[in-house]
Amino acid sequence: MSTIQNLVKRLNSYLSDDQIAQVVRAYEFAERAHEGQYRRSGDPYITHPLAVANILTDMHMDHQSLMAAMLHDVIEDTGVSKEVLAEKFSPDVAELVDGVSKIAQIKFESKAEQQAENLRKMMLAMTRDIRVILVKLADRLHNMRTLHSMPPEKRKRIAYETLEIYAPIANRLGMYNMRVEYEDLGFNAIYPMRANLISKAVRSARGHRKEILSTLKNNIENCLQDEGIDARILGREKHLYSIYNKMKEQHKSFNEIMDVYGFRIVVDRVDTCYRVLGAVHNYFTPIPGRFKDYIAIPKANGYQSLHTTLKARSGIPLEIQIRTEEMEAMANNGIAAHWLYKEDTSGGATPTHTRAQAWMSRLLEMQQKAGNSMEFIENVKVDLFPDEAYIFTPKGEIKELPIGATPVDFAYAVHTKIGNTCVAARIDGKLAALSTPLESGQTVRIITAPNATPNPSWLNFVVTAKARTNIRHFLKHQRREDSIQLGERLLEKSLTSYGITMNELPIERVISELSANGYGSLDDLLEDIGLGNRLAPLVARKLFGPRDDTRSDADDRRPLAIRGTEGLMVSYAKCCCPLPGDAVIGHLSAGRGIVVHRDTCNNLLAEMRNSPEKCIALYWDRAVDQEFSAAIRIEMLNKKGILATLANTFSEMGSNIDTLTMQDRDAGTTVINATVTVRDRIHLARVIKRLRKLENVYRISRVNA
Repeated sequence: MSTIQNLVKRLNSYLSDDQIAQVVRAYEFAERAHEGQYRRSGDPYITHPLAVANILTDMHMDHQSLMAAMLHDVIEDTGVSKEVLAEKFSPDVAELVDGVSKIAQIKFESKAEQQAENLRKMMLAMTRDIRVILVKLADRLHNMRTLHSMPPEKRKRIAYETLEIYAPIANRLGMYNMRVEYEDLGFNAIYPMRANLISKAVRSARGHRKEILSTLKNNIENCLQDEGIDARILGREKHLYSIYNKMKEQHKSFNEIMDVYGFRIVVDRVDTCYRVLGAVHNYFTPIPGRFKDYIAIPKANGYQSLHTTLKARSGIPLEIQIRTEEMEAMANNGIAAHWLYKEDTSGGATPTHTRAQAWMSRLLEMQQKAGNSMEFIENVKVDLFPDEAYIFTPKGEIKELPIGATPVDFAYAVHTKIGNTCVAARIDGKLAALSTPLESGQTVRIITAPNATPNPSWLNFVVTAKARTNIRHFLKHQRREDSIQLGERLLEKSLTSYGITMNELPIERVISELSANGYGSLDDLLEDIGLGNRLAPLVARKLFGPRDDTRSDADDRRPLAIRGTEGLMVSYAKCCCPLPGDAVIGHLSAGRGIVVHRDTCNNLLAEMRNSPEKCIALYWDRAVDQEFSAAIRIEMLNKKGILATLANTFSEMGSNIDTLTMQDRDAGTTVINATVTVRDRIHLARVIKRLRKLENVYRISRVNA
């Protein structure tokens, strides 16, 4: 019991006797449960939960978190149920342990899917209680410290996962010390030789730097003494992983990185930070554009500090961070400081804690809208961004977005509804494309339209997880609605050959068909028909039985009307660019619904030979009112200004150029292939007729794209 006794001595400094007794009881229960189990290093298994509890004690975590640390592997590794823990200890402790435990009972198709589901479960538990992630981070930290006993393959896999997920989470929660240790341990595990070389180089450089560091520190002390400012001045050590990353990403040599000297100046109050800034800027030469005020505008994880880069009189670059004692504690411990310095933050939640809660509510929203655990984890990774741009709303509020964010990301950051209905944006008063990357300090006004909807092409440029999740969620929902509507129309059409409607189908036959194929509802079946995964005539035959012979096959071939408003489930083939007025046939493509082709299209003729049952007779509804793409080929004399003349003509005729390619056939002739938007076949004929009148055009025709 000597090890638990050491922990008890440490706990005496901040927990009551009753709370310590509960922690000891949890330790004894875990010791019995894990009896006979050993870690790969050969140590008794209980040494791991005890080490995790010690890490949490460094953060001054409450007794329930320490009990969860002792019991965190009990559900997973010993068969003790969550209900037993709730009964023996408390429901809160059982919830914490369950949140940290992996999902052992479910079989997954792949290791990646299993890991994603475990992380999703943990993230979800964390949104209910932040302590879940702190116990998990401590658990992972001890596993990383003892990683050397693992086989090389597993060592690398765990290290990669730590660098990809756990280090960014620690960073997001402002826990600098833990993040640095994760990164250095992960770096050592993945690239042991590189880590060893950089470590040796750092030790060697440290000897040469001692004298310079001492001189620079004395200069800063003298500067602050002249202004009558009391401060702690600390030299900043660069950690191995950050040196490696800078060398790799910024293409800098080791010496270039080590030639920059860093100091932290810690003072008593916020106003003193700005006095220190003035003093050092007066004493040294500030480098323009290298000052950042994270006190007025904190980072997304609540980090606050003044950053400035200066040139010392000897020409040596100096990076200086200026902060208060409280900011120093927050910078190193992040959300853990909520427990560690509870007495000092009685005025309410710390900025780090508030921002962590906001981030977790965003995680909860992402989880509700994500299709599966893999998609959720992909979105979480996107959201764990290291760098921010600070964008202002027209009312002066600040939104933190990752570098490279666009007005669409900003719109979703303001509100999901604004994101879903945005059509344009003004950046600093000027109209700008929705794909424009935003920069810190810009003011963005989003222009919305009541009937606007997200565009699938937005997924190509949005960078925030919230925007990506909401766009995908909307498109999936819209796709399902469109599929159900199309499926209903196709099934109704097939049922006409039986002389009945969907409402007249025998309910028992419908229920039997749904259960036989694993559908939860009729909508699920209709969605599958609309997506092209099931053929409506076959479904109709199953639902109604053999057809009455008095009805002809012509009923099956009755064409379906195309209105142009079917949404995502009816698309127009890019190979032949069908237009209202063309004779058309549809091809049912699995997962895509109906693809409309001209009846002369070679691709369609091939499909009709291979799978005639998937081809559907179509006709254009009279009320079609939208624009379609058409491909034309123009042969004209190569004269100056021909493109401007063409663009002007298209514009006058109410058409628009989507794509255009030019090719010189010979010295005097140019061939132009253009995709243009028109309303229908008659509109295209008018455009072609007008183009023929241009003096330089001598041949023009409609072509397959």
